[in-house]
Amino acid sequence: MSKTVAFHTLGCKLNYSETSTLSRSLEAEGFVKKDFEDAADVYVINTCSVTDNADKECRMLVRRIQRRAPDAMVVITGCYAQLKPEEIAKIEGVDLVLGAAEKFNLAAHLKEISKGPADGGGAKICSCDIEDVAGFNSSYSLSDRTRTFLKVQDGCDYNCSFCTIPLARGHSRSDSIEGVLNNMRELSGTGTKEIVLTGINLGDFGKGYDGGKTKETTFYDLVQEMDKEEGIDRIRISSIEPNLLTNEIIEFVAQSRRFMPHFHIPLQSGSDKILGLMRRRYRRDLYAERVAYIKQLMPHCCIGVDVIVGFPGETDDDFKETFDFLHDLDISYLHVFTYSERDNTLAADMKPVVPVHIRNERNKALRNLSYQKMQYFTAQHQGSRRNVLFEYAPKNGMVEGYSDNYVKVQTMYNADILNKVIEWEL
Repeated sequence: MSKTVAFHTLGCKLNYSETSTLSRSLEAEGFVKKDFEDAADVYVINTCSVTDNADKECRMLVRRIQRRAPDAMVVITGCYAQLKPEEIAKIEGVDLVLGAAEKFNLAAHLKEISKGPADGGGAKICSCDIEDVAGFNSSYSLSDRTRTFLKVQDGCDYNCSFCTIPLARGHSRSDSIEGVLNNMRELSGTGTKEIVLTGINLGDFGKGYDGGKTKETTFYDLVQEMDKEEGIDRIRISSIEPNLLTNEIIEFVAQSRRFMPHFHIPLQSGSDKILGLMRRRYRRDLYAERVAYIKQLMPHCCIGVDVIVGFPGETDDDFKETFDFLHDLDISYLHVFTYSERDNTLAADMKPVVPVHIRNERNKALRNLSYQKMQYFTAQHQGSRRNVLFEYAPKNGMVEGYSDNYVKVQTMYNADILNKVIEWEL
């Protein structure tokens, strides 16, 4: 009788793409996939290090599994598993902890382990020093035929003072261009209409499996080659650092057949003082230049922004500088993050600490600004005709879709428009 397996993903779209690939690898080994809320023989939780309550989420999920299926095997992997394997191994009910180098060897590990603590002293840990993690594992999500998140890059060589991702993911490394194109061709055969390119530091694409440049390949080279491929209608760039978003990339997207007029560009702060403390590799003037050039070539382009509030040392004046900078920028929406301390980061020891209630107030102020920005951006395009890709999943008799420039559209359910790119009046 086939074993059953259920997955749960915490965190980013990159994690979702990896979970989807892990799921397919186990199904190829004969496992039957189950919903996470159902009883299963094996549960796999792919964790995140960005959320400040990763340990709480992990413990809560393990307790739910124990109540539902006390004899099930529980495997924890992902960024949190790489950063704090011993902590996770002590959680009652966890059987196996897989670090970054072992995540994609999940099927082999499941063949070698049985339910129960290893040597009576907690879960079995399969991990190594992050400096020893090499190689690139391709992955993509495939939950429906409309859109997929395709991982083309992993790891990061930047050392922002607030971030644990380099400690959890290792050095920057990439797929080959041919590997990406092969994945595109596979996805085309599944009926996928849109690819979202994902990575930890996407603009750093080109570094080889060992973290070094194996040849002079860049992200610009990748987008040029992807644009030539038939079979996939739309490609989006999920997130790219402003210092790596070159004018030639912007110019290429502006005239591309497949790349959508939509950029997501992390800012983190509109204060040069705070950007310096964060160890970011640009200042606000460069960011403003990138936005201005995008809008010069593509006035209709959607631009999303990541920003962190409450970083140590952020005064009221610093926050006002960020708020005013974002208010005046021609952007479309914000992803707002409240700063939280991370072990083994430089920022964890920085002073003065911003009180949590002030961090929360600043978060709310920027979320309100984001709402206003998106309302304004949407209103600018009301009545215009743009290409919309409609999703498969109906909600309350309605279907949703997104225009090429990321304006959400809702209409009555109609099977004839699902998973199709249709010119539509916004």
